[in-house]
Amino acid sequence: MASIHREILVDTPAAALWDAMRDAGALHTRLAPGFITECTMDGEEARQLRFANGMTARELIIDIDDPARRIAWSALSERLTHHNASTQIFEEGDSRCRVVWIADLLPHALAPAVAGMIEAGLAAMKTHAETRPPL
Repeated sequence: MASIHREILVDTPAAALWDAMRDAGALHTRLAPGFITECTMDGEEARQLRFANGMTARELIIDIDDPARRIAWSALSERLTHHNASTQIFEEGDSRCRVVWIADLLPHALAPAVAGMIEAGLAAMKTHAETRPPL
């Protein structure tokens, strides 16, 4: 199984970024606009995403853990035989945080493409969070 681990420092308070991240149906407006162009909830436990590159994904929300500032999900796709991922936000002082994104997936051959998507998503989060006033 391929395992991808990426992290990034973001110059915004952890609480502000978590407030946007935990809003599972508003990723396209509150967390990573430009990377995610549409995000609609399908009940309370699933969401449908459209990315800027035209790709779509259906994700099952496994857990939203407010004390740990962690969200876990599984992407459902014809190309992926297994996928689980999580993002977690850690305080790095009063006005900075670290975002850790971990994904495990099969087949291995999709790892480079998924890693590229993760890197683009983290960059979009950082850009959006650092160019808007904290909540």
